[in-house]
Amino acid sequence: MSKIKRVMGGLSLVLSLSTLSALAQDGYEPPRTASGKPDLQGYWTNASLTAMQRNSNFDQLVIPANRVADVTASHPQNVRQATDDGLVQGQLLDGSDLGEGRGYNAFWVDPGSQYGTVRGEVRSSWVVYPENGRIPFSDAANQMRRQRFASANTNAGPESRSLGERCLIGFGSTGGPPMNNVLYNNMYQIVQTDDYVVILVEMVHDARIIPINGEHRPDALHPWLGDSIGWWEGDTLVVETRNLHPEQLTENSAPLSTDGKIIERFTRYSDDQITYEFEVSDPVYYTEDWRGEMSLNATDTQLYEYACHEGNYGLIGILAGARRAEMEDK
Repeated sequence: MSKIKRVMGGLSLVLSLSTLSALAQDGYEPPRTASGKPDLQGYWTNASLTAMQRNSNFDQLVIPANRVADVTASHPQNVRQATDDGLVQGQLLDGSDLGEGRGYNAFWVDPGSQYGTVRGEVRSSWVVYPENGRIPFSDAANQMRRQRFASANTNAGPESRSLGERCLIGFGSTGGPPMNNVLYNNMYQIVQTDDYVVILVEMVHDARIIPINGEHRPDALHPWLGDSIGWWEGDTLVVETRNLHPEQLTENSAPLSTDGKIIERFTRYSDDQITYEFEVSDPVYYTEDWRGEMSLNATDTQLYEYACHEGNYGLIGILAGARRAEMEDK
């Protein structure tokens, strides 16, 4: 697994999502393909300190300019980057902070060092609606998630471990939809033709192959990352996804029942940014529809091969340790 440091650096919610998508930087004309569509191709990253849901440190979507420097400097990830190497030189930590990601020391992580910006605004969350920045999970969704957490990581076999550990899809919903930011490997490569758009995800090398003006597969099929089709609305690429794989539900940032769908929108805002928007509609897992936004930032760094199974000794060790413990308990 290649993990390398790549330090990266409101419009009113009464506006509709389609109206927001139409907005680009003042006077900006995107590069275009031979057929005249905006060219989304290249390498992009969504690495940032902004999380999907807003935490208690913020009471609004846009971080005021006079707070940005302080909250950035005091963010746990930046504090960790500044101090971690000193903490681990010549000593072992007691393990009490493993839940905060200390399974890796700071050298191996690349979460970004700045809060994300969308249309020039520094954001405290991806979620823009509801206005509290929190996902409106229903009771059914919360029950499903509790059951998953209770049964997860029992070490009974490979199937009890997470999908990322099993090298099936990326950790933390990086492949989406929506395509979330995580601790490292936050890069994407977009390849575009008139008939398809392919999004190659650095984490576990997921590939979303999106037919343009195509039709959804039969509802009986539930592929990894869902069944996606795309079309153009003006200069915005719109992608509709249904029928997530059932095993993906509890690990996706937006669980989706067979009654739900996710609409994503990709709009070139400038040479350096694509505005990425999404709307989640599902009467089973949410009390209302919810929306989010973030920017994909251009980078001249290319993706690294994520050789997951080739280097996945952790899963072997976990299961071997569990079998040894069972033997000792007999």
